[in-house]
Amino acid sequence: MRPNRDDYVLLLLLGLVWGFSFLLVKVAVGAVPPITVAAGRIVIGAAALALFLHVRGGRWPADRRDWIKLVAMGFVGNVLPFSLISWGQMHIDSGLSAILMAAIPLSTILIAHVFAPDEPLSTGKLAGVALGIAGIIVLVGPSALEGLRTEVIAELAVVAATVCYAVNAVIARHLSRVSVEAIGAGCLVPAAIMILPFSAVLEHPWQAHPTTVAIVAVIALGLVSTAGGYLLLFRLIARAGAGFASLNNFLVPLFGVLWGMLFLGERPGAHAFLALCLVLAGLAAPRLWPALVGLRPPRQPERPSTSAIE
Repeated sequence: MRPNRDDYVLLLLLGLVWGFSFLLVKVAVGAVPPITVAAGRIVIGAAALALFLHVRGGRWPADRRDWIKLVAMGFVGNVLPFSLISWGQMHIDSGLSAILMAAIPLSTILIAHVFAPDEPLSTGKLAGVALGIAGIIVLVGPSALEGLRTEVIAELAVVAATVCYAVNAVIARHLSRVSVEAIGAGCLVPAAIMILPFSAVLEHPWQAHPTTVAIVAVIALGLVSTAGGYLLLFRLIARAGAGFASLNNFLVPLFGVLWGMLFLGERPGAHAFLALCLVLAGLAAPRLWPALVGLRPPRQPERPSTSAIE
């Protein structure tokens, strides 16, 4: 599949939407507890995607084994990372979170090497992982050596979320019989059931006093970033393939930093921009390395991309 102009527009829109999610989370956690923010976006996203699946006449998975995998994906790919990101952004800028989340494909490379024998590490992948780790080290900075301050723990929480997404991607490889639309709804519905008790017991959200802006941010996270992002991704995969859709990983950190600068007045330091360059170079390395050394990479079959950032 050769992408056309409309495909590039969809890719740009996906980067804008998922990059904007870091701004929305930062706004929401200012007045709503972090797990409740995650619960709100999951419940709203699940309802929206379930309705979409129903309107489109789609089918829910019928195999019990697929549902076991979808429940696991709901927890590992939604409940855990959304909660970690929401808590982390209480203490660090949205732009820094976006840069850290760009490590998702690099985490996926390492996890897939262990659990997916048909995706071994190559020289280009190793170079990409090394550059990505260097970028994270630059972003966290020497303060990590001075003791685990709150900001450092928050950054590590966001990094841990990238590992969750990587594990989620490996699980999703074994759902070939499930349509991509059903994957989204099938993950989010059990995720909503799982996270609501955590929110109720740990944070007592009925005692919170959210601002109107925070409520709007949570609703936008559910409808636009979660449900809308899934649908954009699915359409892009169907039109141009999973490989092309994965290019959103280059756009999300850029837009994440940009939104934070425009609307929150964030001013990332020089080390943040250096880290961003290193992480983007790491994302590009697996694709560019074969060309640099004069090799032609083997053509891989397209799969639904689950290594996307948000």
